[in-house]
Amino acid sequence: MQTESVRSSGSSEPGRGCLRVYLGAAPGVGKTYAMLDEGARRAARGTDVVVGVVETHGRLRTAEQLGDLEVVPRRSVEHGRTTLTELDVDAVLARAPQVCLVDELAHTNAPGSRNTKRWQDVEELLEAGIDVVTTVNVQHLESLNDVTEAITGVRQRETVPDSFVRAAEAIELVDMSPSALRRRLAHGNVYPADRVDAALSQFFREGNLAALRELALLWLAERVDEGLERYRERHEIDATWATRERIVVGVTGGPESESLLRRAARIASRGTAAEGGAPWSALYVSRGDGLRQTGPARLEELRRTVQDLGGSFHTAVGDDAATAILDFARGRNATQVLIGASRRGRLSTLLRPGIGETIVTESGDIDVHIVTHDEARRREARVREQSALGHRRTLAGFVVGVLGPFALAALLLATPELHGLPTEAMLFMVLVVGTALLGGLRPAVAASLVSGGVLNYFFTPPVRTLRIATGENAVAVVLFVLVGISVALVVDRAARLALLARRAREEAATLSVLAHQLVHAGQDLDRLLRTTVELVDVDGVVLRSVDGTVLGRHGELVGTETVVPVGTDHELVLVGDGAPGGDDALLAAVVAHVTVLLERRAASAVKAEQRVLAEGERTRTALLAAVSHDLRTPLAAVKAAVSSLRDPGVPWSDQDRADLLETIEDGADRLDALVVDLLDMSRLQTGAVVARTDPVDVGAVVQRVVTGAGVEVDVPDDLPEARADAALLERVLANIVENALKHADGATVRVDATAVGGRVVVRVVDRGPGVPEQRRDEMFAPFQRLGDVPRGSGVGLGLAVARGLTEAMAGTLTAEDTPGGGLTLVVELPRAAS
Repeated sequence: MQTESVRSSGSSEPGRGCLRVYLGAAPGVGKTYAMLDEGARRAARGTDVVVGVVETHGRLRTAEQLGDLEVVPRRSVEHGRTTLTELDVDAVLARAPQVCLVDELAHTNAPGSRNTKRWQDVEELLEAGIDVVTTVNVQHLESLNDVTEAITGVRQRETVPDSFVRAAEAIELVDMSPSALRRRLAHGNVYPADRVDAALSQFFREGNLAALRELALLWLAERVDEGLERYRERHEIDATWATRERIVVGVTGGPESESLLRRAARIASRGTAAEGGAPWSALYVSRGDGLRQTGPARLEELRRTVQDLGGSFHTAVGDDAATAILDFARGRNATQVLIGASRRGRLSTLLRPGIGETIVTESGDIDVHIVTHDEARRREARVREQSALGHRRTLAGFVVGVLGPFALAALLLATPELHGLPTEAMLFMVLVVGTALLGGLRPAVAASLVSGGVLNYFFTPPVRTLRIATGENAVAVVLFVLVGISVALVVDRAARLALLARRAREEAATLSVLAHQLVHAGQDLDRLLRTTVELVDVDGVVLRSVDGTVLGRHGELVGTETVVPVGTDHELVLVGDGAPGGDDALLAAVVAHVTVLLERRAASAVKAEQRVLAEGERTRTALLAAVSHDLRTPLAAVKAAVSSLRDPGVPWSDQDRADLLETIEDGADRLDALVVDLLDMSRLQTGAVVARTDPVDVGAVVQRVVTGAGVEVDVPDDLPEARADAALLERVLANIVENALKHADGATVRVDATAVGGRVVVRVVDRGPGVPEQRRDEMFAPFQRLGDVPRGSGVGLGLAVARGLTEAMAGTLTAEDTPGGGLTLVVELPRAAS
């Protein structure tokens, strides 16, 4: 047995006790032994130690380890006919030791205890300032419950919140190899000999134990990471501690992102086998001003890719992408950063360092990988310009920038007495600024160069030549060109950002309206399609699967069709001459909502199917559990009676023979009733019951049902007929009356009938113990027998069949209290037309 300990970096609250947890991968690894060993060591050092509760499970060495430790007597709890013992919290609080040993932290206390779970008892001890040493298996941690069920096939009903265990001052892993634990089990050191073979072939298979052991190691390793991060934060440590490889990859959402993600996954997979590969994260940095963002559909696509490759996807907001990536990497204690090669041109790189250069310069002790891709060295400026301003504005800008200076010069030459060189220079500068506003940077640079040349040729002495007479004029022309280019850069950027901001504002407003309308559409496909027609401004819309099956349509379906994919299996067809392209943000939001709606419908269908399957499985399980005894009992009685009658060596008297024949008849009747109920239940669950409703005399049906003693009938002669199936109604009333007689404790059962509005109401009233209101729905579930009903009194199908048959006749069967005590079952049926 090996133990590994992780200690919390935080200190306990003042006055609160400290919690120490021994964590194991499976029963039998030695958690309880280790806990008792620590208790003995502390007691030997003079610490006041008591044993609150310890489960030895008959293991001799564990029992011996108790030694001279003081044991606080347990509290006895009566549960049915069984007496259970639990941790006596009040006794421990009154004893007030320094340390209390409490085994099996995830244990569920007996009904009637002050706390539902033992970990809640431990919480009380900790609040009282008592240190607690406890044990728990990894399969009892709440977050791992589903994982351990998938591994072992066993659902753990007793769990403890991870947050409670993580808050412990120290967590110590009690470790043992699967082969060693199986040897302990085989030697009888874990379970009694009669349980060893079953345990070895089921829960304690070597693969199960190896998987549980890995879960425990990884869970504890995560707690170590959490403690390390808390320590780094508390001490404001920004430097990377390379305790293990951690990788961060920065993605832009561009077409090269998938290549980067796959490269990061390959690098991460080279981590040590003990770590299962290095953890890695993908980061997308969103601009703080909300401009030039990657669409949500693309981000979701990247998120799925990252998850498929085994990483985690994150987003951050920041105007400086390089700083955001490095801050995130340092926060994750990353050792490596991956980024794609720059798509910027060489000139842009020289003028202003890119993200890659900045990250390399400021990364410090973080290794930086710059990965090449097909999109490298493509000019991002050209892409931005085309997308932001368009070809027409760029062309118009060039026309104004090249021809405008000559037109301005002609105007100035025609009015020479109205201005001088400074004014002329400023007017040409205004022209450069206007060109930048109109066409962007490149037309503005062209305008600046042309304007400088025109200004020099026509207005700078000596005029009509390209020569410049004085150095001052030469400097003025050069400065004019440089200032013009600088102003063009600033104006172009401001104009571009203003345009993007306006588009973003309009898009945000439209998407806000869309979100409001789509949220109210919910899962209503018709309303969603109607909203789509209104917001996307088309004549009609059709949602269909790729095989042509139409799921929904709305509006006029005549005109140009634009097909927009919705996932891989469906498509949205927009009909109308003004149908937008598939890259429209508004349309992308509609497609996203349609996708969610389809996924919800598919999930609902799967859930309904699973519910039906689960109900069928539950029914089959209950059938086997409930029917086995009820079939065997009458069969055994019939067989015994027949065998006795066929025994030639026994001289049976007439009375004995009659008794045996009565036994056979009674057993056959019970079997017949059981088979009939089972067949009826099966027909109801498969929807095979079809009621043939006709006007029925309810009083006559009641008289046919009530043939024995113990039943009082009160049905008026003028009771209107009900619309029902006479045979089914007879079965319903027979089952209800039989159920009432079983629970009436010998009292008379009363059956009455009245007409209320358009319904005929039949009440079966008993004076038995009744049924609590919160359990009445259980009465009508298959295989439910509430109260002290002896075995052999049916399998609990009578009322379930009765309700099913009643509902098949468009009626209802409910339960209510009988005034003065007891239960009344009420059958309501439609009244037949008079």
